[in-house]
Parts: sequence; structure tokens; C-alpha cells
Amino acid sequence: MAGKSWRAGCRRRGTIVPQARSRRGAHAPLRVFVLLASADPDEYARRVLSIRSLGKSFPGPTPRTVLANVSLDLAAGDYVAIMGESGVGKSTLLNLAAGLDRPDRGSILVDGVDLATLDDDALTLLRRRRMGFVFQAFHVLPYLSVGENVALPLALQHGARIALSQRVQEMLDAVGLGDRAASRPRELSGGELQRVAIARALVHRPALVLADEPTGNLDPDSAANVLALLRDVIKGQGATGVLVTHSLAAARTTDRILQLTRDGMREASSP
Repeated sequence: MAGKSWRAGCRRRGTIVPQARSRRGAHAPLRVFVLLASADPDEYARRVLSIRSLGKSFPGPTPRTVLANVSLDLAAGDYVAIMGESGVGKSTLLNLAAGLDRPDRGSILVDGVDLATLDDDALTLLRRRRMGFVFQAFHVLPYLSVGENVALPLALQHGARIALSQRVQEMLDAVGLGDRAASRPRELSGGELQRVAIARALVHRPALVLADEPTGNLDPDSAANVLALLRDVIKGQGATGVLVTHSLAAARTTDRILQLTRDGMREASSP
């Protein structure tokens, strides 16, 4: 009974709880986790992304250190830009924050969950439920309609069809494509395709949005419109946003600019 009470209490508080051990007495691998919110609501509000002393190196004849001593705390509603020289590890940092790669040193907590405690299946669930991604190359599926592309994150969560359709339409309206749900990607401009990608990234209301050079393939006018939209949607949903960019103009659309260097992370300037 004590064990059941503990697990029930954890679920009420939003703790991540491993599934029960095998009844045969063996310590079965804890491969599946219940992914819920942070145990402390105030802590959740303070830190959606917490990185401590992160380090990453790539092996080879001459091992190369890409990240060293990187620390970062972001709360719900924070929207920051990360800048730095080419090859300094900006995209690598996003991959680590998303759980797509493992650091050599340090820790990463997303929504109160230590990524080091999760196996690949649990990381996939965490990404699916609590993260959104916007890429330079759009990654819009050409054989699906605009609405079907936006619906993908919700479909993976097996939501009710009516609720799914309503939420997709809400997001398309939010990005100015409310009348394009039935259109095919080939009928849209580059700026419109990136709007589709933004809608898809936020349709499931993620806690953390990671954007890697989202306007790199756009002309200046389209880029400015997309950046303004990205900020509005992230802020409107109270999400935490991280924008990796080489563009100072893009970085200035965020709340803070951070500079990634070979020695860690530092505040660059105020937008």
C-alpha cells in the first residue's frame, strides 16, 4: 500500500515515475517512464530548461571539444537567442537539449526531467509531448496537406479527431494561414512553408521550442515576418524559446542574446 500511495502522490505532484519492477523479483530494466510535469509547480515556472556544466567532444585521431562548461537556466516565457562563430557548437547544443545526442559531461533538465535518466523510448515521448522544433529547411511533408502537416504532433498523441481538427485550425489562424488547410506544400511560398512549420511546432503546446536558423532560407522581408510571428506565438502560449542564429537582426527579436564560445556561455547584450 505504501508503494501505491507513493506513486499516486508522485502523479498528483507531477513527478516522473518509473514503471513497476518485474514481479519475478529480477530488477527489470526501467525502460518506460510516466512523463509528467515538474514535481514543484514553482520550480517548473522557474526552469523549463536547465543546463549545468555541459561538455561534448567528438572522437577521432584528434579528439575535438565542441562544448565546454555551458550552463543555462530558462523559465517559462523566456525567449533567448544563441549566437556564436561557425563550429562553436550551437546546433550541437540544441541536439543535446532535445535529447538527440548525449553529453560527455554535465546535466540537462527539460521540464524538470533529467534527460540522463531516460532511455531512447522515453526521450522520444518527452520530445513528442513537451518540445517543438523549427528548422531552416521547413521539413514539411509534400504528400500531406497543410492541415495534415500541422496535425502530425497531435496525431502522434492519438488525440480525438474533433479536438485535433479544432486545434489545427486555431494554429493555422494564428500564423495567418487559416484558409490554406487543404493546400499542398508546393502551392505555398517559402515564408508560408515556415509558417506551417511554426504552427506544427506549437500545435501541441510544448513547454520548450527549439529553432535552428529558421529564416536561413528566406528573403529579408519574409524572414522579418516569420521572426515576428515566431515570437508572438511562443509568447502567446507561454512557452520557452531558444533561437539559434547567425543573424543579429534575428537575435534582436528575442528577449536576450547569449554568446556561445569555446569556454561556455555568456550574456552578449540586450536586444
